[in-house]
This record gives sequence, structure tokens and C-alpha cells, in this order.
Amino acid sequence: MKKLFGGIDLTWKKLIIAAVIAGIYTAITAIIPELQYTSFHTIAVSFEVWILFGIIIIMNSKSNFDSAIKCFIFFLISQPLVYLIQVPFSDLGWRLLGYYKYWFIWTVCCIPMGYIGYNMKKGKWWGYLILFPMILLTAYSYYGYFSDFLFYRPKYILICIFCVAMMILYPLAIFEDNKIRMTGLTISIAAVIALTAVNLLYPPVYSTEIMSNSEEHPFDDTYQVSLSDERYGIVEIIYMESIEDYMIHGEFKLAGSTVLTIESPDGVKTEYDLSVKRDMYTMKRR
Repeated sequence: MKKLFGGIDLTWKKLIIAAVIAGIYTAITAIIPELQYTSFHTIAVSFEVWILFGIIIIMNSKSNFDSAIKCFIFFLISQPLVYLIQVPFSDLGWRLLGYYKYWFIWTVCCIPMGYIGYNMKKGKWWGYLILFPMILLTAYSYYGYFSDFLFYRPKYILICIFCVAMMILYPLAIFEDNKIRMTGLTISIAAVIALTAVNLLYPPVYSTEIMSNSEEHPFDDTYQVSLSDERYGIVEIIYMESIEDYMIHGEFKLAGSTVLTIESPDGVKTEYDLSVKRDMYTMKRR
């Protein structure tokens, strides 16, 4: 690990090749539908893996200026490449590049961040203060992805492990001073425990209305509604004053596929294949 964080001869050739590989890999994870809602897709939407790339560049640079320019060039190559590769596969076409504006702002910010970040190599206590925002961003990712893990389990477990590992590794690998290392380690472990506890105490729930009473799907409060597998959550028929009609309300705590059954008072059952995700569902009558 010490070699990774300071023992690499980071030539411009290596930097450019790494930027191209990172851009291509990220684009592929965004293009393949099967990788959505998995740990592999997270590199296309959040910071934690890119933070690792940035820290590796900083720790293997030769000066503040070298660090700033190499961070900037790495992201200037990799980020546009992510979108350019996706263009032929996206319904948005070239309009997809509109999303790059957000990442370009962060790319420009890499210049001061790389310049300031190089000071971590001096091994002083204030070097940890420079590192701390990166740990906070990684902790924020862990908090969100651990919540996703609880909803999609076992998906997202790899990115959760990655975030925890990086929060612990950064202070240990970057600094030589044992006081700084132990302080950083303690803060990271405490953050992991706290964020894990919050998610376990308040697990994710997807609350939504599934369907309303209609001629095609008639029901009222005399009907019964249920899921074939109650692990996914609960469903109930409620009366909504706002529309003055009955609706089926769902409280889902697990992603996946199950069967929703509506039973009339005379025992006639209507079944629907129900697929649940974190913020959406699809349903089809059997």
C-alpha cells in the first residue's frame, strides 16, 4: 500500500493511459443495464472511487504544481470520455454531454485541490485536515450505499466494503506519525459505526401508491390485498380524501419481484407480477 500512495513513478504516459482506462471502464458500467443498481455502476454516479484516483495522483506527484496539473489532466481526459462513449448508446444522443457541465466544474476544482492536497505528503497534523473532506465524502457515499445495500441486498455490498476500507486506509497509508494515524483511524471507525447504526435504526422504505380503484381494477375497503412474500413489505387499501377514492398503498423495504394479490369479498383473486426498486415499481396483470 505504501507503494501505491507514494512509490509509483507517475509519468505522463502512465497518467494518460490510466485516465483513458478509467473513462472507458466507467462508460461501460453506465451502458450495461445489468450493472445498474450494483456496486459496479457507482463509479458513474458518485465520488468515492474518483477520490481514490485523485489521492493516488497527489501522493505520487513531485510538487504542488505537478500534483495540480496531473489531477486536472487526469479528470479532463477521463470525464468527457465517459460521456462520449455513451453517446451512441443513449436515447439522448449528443444531449448527454449536457451532464458533463457538472463534472467539468469539479475537474477545474481539481487544480486547487491537487495543489493543496500535495501538502499531505509533509506528514503534519494539518495534512489530515486536508484529507478530512475526502474522508467525509467517502463516508457520505458509505451512508447512502449501505442504505441501498439494505434495500437491494446483497447488491451494493462491494462498494460499502470499499468505502469503509478507504476511510480506514487513507490516514494509515498517507501519514507516518502514529498520533495522526491513530486519530484518523479512530475518527473513521467511529463514523462507520455511527452511520451503520443510523441506517439499521432507520432502514430504507419505499412508500408509494400502486393503483387506484377503476373499472379495469375495481376494489374498495371490502377487498383484501397482499404480497406473496411479506419480506418485501406491506400493502393495504386506503381511502384518499384528495381523490375521494380507494387506492392500494405500499410500504416496501426490499427490492425484488413478488406477486400482489387482490381478493374480492366473494373470494375471487386477481394477481399481478410486481417488481420493486428503490424509487419505482412495475406491475403487470397475470
